[in-house]
Amino acid sequence: MLGLGSAALLSQLPFPGYAGIASAHSKHEVGFQVYTIREMLVKDFPGTLKMMANLGYQGVEMCSPKGYITSGFEPLVKIKPEDMRKIITEAGLSCKSSHFTFGELKDNLSERIEFAAKLGLTQMICSSFWLPKEATMSDWLKSCDELNEIGLKTKQAGIQLGFHNHHMEFEKIDGELIYDSLLKKFDPELVKMQFQVAVISIGYKASSYFLKYPGRFISAHLADWSTDEAKQVAVGKGVVDWREFYNAAEIGGVKNFYVEMDMDKFKDSVQYIHNM
Repeated sequence: MLGLGSAALLSQLPFPGYAGIASAHSKHEVGFQVYTIREMLVKDFPGTLKMMANLGYQGVEMCSPKGYITSGFEPLVKIKPEDMRKIITEAGLSCKSSHFTFGELKDNLSERIEFAAKLGLTQMICSSFWLPKEATMSDWLKSCDELNEIGLKTKQAGIQLGFHNHHMEFEKIDGELIYDSLLKKFDPELVKMQFQVAVISIGYKASSYFLKYPGRFISAHLADWSTDEAKQVAVGKGVVDWREFYNAAEIGGVKNFYVEMDMDKFKDSVQYIHNM
């Protein structure tokens, strides 16, 4: 188990170049994930994007409107991806990545790749498998095989596939952590990982995984956690060591960083990162 206590040990291990890396956050855009502000986004797509850019965000990670119809994204389905790309650019933001459901990737992959290309994406992220709680490890690994096949096809189209975790991947089946099993099963070239930093709330550190699995990650969702208040707080106001995080992210291979929290935490989070 890679919990809170493992980082001290891992940070002492002789990973090449780790000690000499200054905090690398300044060379990366600060982005945000749209899911938590989806109600605002669908009511005023251009205005919400401009508002986030004015806060200091430089990139946005979308959710596939067609895949997320039942989560409130239906009003955006009518916007053509090339028009969506123009609106995002005019807001002063880049968009390299979007979430897609496992179902739409399996059922409509060619159309989804076409959508991604027109939007200008370089990364397509599967937002977990959403298997039932009673799923066996074999069920999880079978889904990994399917995602590897999907990743081969996105790679052929020039797009990197990724996998986004939630807390459920950090549960155990017969004593084995699901997330570790996924990392063993995914093809390292075909499926990169998008790490959800919010799992710090249950004792798992992003930096520990970045160091243990060099080059396996493509992006991260940023959040912070207060152990005293037992709730999420803005980046820089909780227990995450952000300098350690960004340093380790270089080794992990992380290219994109997206804050994903409630609206009231976006401003303080982006200011903290820019001021690091």
